[in-house]
Amino acid sequence: MTKEGVMAANRFGYGLLPDQNLPANPKLWLLAQLDSYSPSPAAISSQPTQVALMEELLNYQIESKELREARKDKANTEMLAEQEQGRKMARKEIRQVYFDAVEVRLDAARTTETPFAERLVHFWANHFAISTEKPQVSIFAGHHEFSAIRLNLMGKFSSLLSAAVLHPAMLTYLDQSSSIGPNSPAALRARERAGRERGLNENLAREILELHTLGVRSGYSQADVTEFARALTGWTVAKESDGGIQRRRPAARTEAGDPTFLANRHEPGVRKIIGRNYPHNGAQQARAVLADLAVHPATARHIAHKLATHFVTDQPAASLVKRLEENFLATGGDLKSLYRTLIESPESWDVKAVKFKSPWDWTISAMRATGMKKLPDRLKVAQLQQQLGQPVWQPGSPAGFADRKEQWAGSAAIMRRFEFANRFARLSANGVDARQLAVHLLGDRLTQNTAQVIARAESPEQGLALLLVSPEFMRR
Repeated sequence: MTKEGVMAANRFGYGLLPDQNLPANPKLWLLAQLDSYSPSPAAISSQPTQVALMEELLNYQIESKELREARKDKANTEMLAEQEQGRKMARKEIRQVYFDAVEVRLDAARTTETPFAERLVHFWANHFAISTEKPQVSIFAGHHEFSAIRLNLMGKFSSLLSAAVLHPAMLTYLDQSSSIGPNSPAALRARERAGRERGLNENLAREILELHTLGVRSGYSQADVTEFARALTGWTVAKESDGGIQRRRPAARTEAGDPTFLANRHEPGVRKIIGRNYPHNGAQQARAVLADLAVHPATARHIAHKLATHFVTDQPAASLVKRLEENFLATGGDLKSLYRTLIESPESWDVKAVKFKSPWDWTISAMRATGMKKLPDRLKVAQLQQQLGQPVWQPGSPAGFADRKEQWAGSAAIMRRFEFANRFARLSANGVDARQLAVHLLGDRLTQNTAQVIARAESPEQGLALLLVSPEFMRR
């Protein structure tokens, strides 16, 4: 197998299946995936709608409210126990939605015929990171990736940006759903009626500028953050379908769980952001800012560097980053064109450039390599990733998981991979010759030392486990 063939399978995908052979032209194989990619395979299409997800969330919130009320009446212990059980069950249902979505995500990656496209899905999901500590984020986490990311993977960056940051998971995660313009009708009414101050939240505005578009040290100021936060006020999550608070706005039909704009929460006035004025025109004010940020030169540089870092090496060549940046600007952020440029760039095929696999990368490639169809029933994918140090959709910060070796190559992390490599091998080693499989998976990258270590294994099971934790397999 050629070195380019091994690179195509590992650097840009999740490795080979045991019976898979690469086509003669690896670059054309990768490029063809951009046209054959399916954004909604059957398992993902069957996931709950956002209307159903919102119903689950509202049930949990109702149970939580009733539990708080029951705790006030300390004499009624029977009611308190009943409410505690109700809330516990509602929380369990939300967790099950999360677990099911993670299983679907893994299965899509394990079985995909377009691994390059699947890796792009996961790259963008980490770029637009959410974190599932809150139940109201957890329940929408899968939907965020399955709809906002997957459905916009091959379009313009502007469409992907808008869909990702105005999705209910992001609006909730970064507290945008509760942000209210201090001088909006809703805030003035609250101040007048109850003496309460309803305030501005800058979280989403800051992360869009710092992480999703321009990047740090790109010239924007704190004043830009505040003005952008004011432009975003009014954007929230619909709790009902064409009901409740939605009756206050003339708009097209709104489904529960939709991102929606409430004019009475919007801060009035013209906004000046990154040197440009945006008129007071309701929902379109924030959308206009997003559209300009999506094609800004700083955004092009930021995205180009992150894409090259993720797929090629921790320190990508300046020439590769520049080529990607120029393509982004020339096409107005056409993502499919950007991906083609990545594949067609000679720097992307540098044999010396390697990336250390994240726990997610390693798990998928190990399952594909061994032909494992599923994990044991007692081991959930979400639990496995938690133990390996990369819990799915839970990076702990809006910056997402780090994309460098230092994050994943510590001694404790490697020991955990050893443990799971042994478990994978026990499930898959029957009839597998690890010596032949190593040659098939790694080709010319297989060193003599690793080949000898595998050949000297005391059993097929041990040989397979050693392959899965070999330096060559843990890098791409």
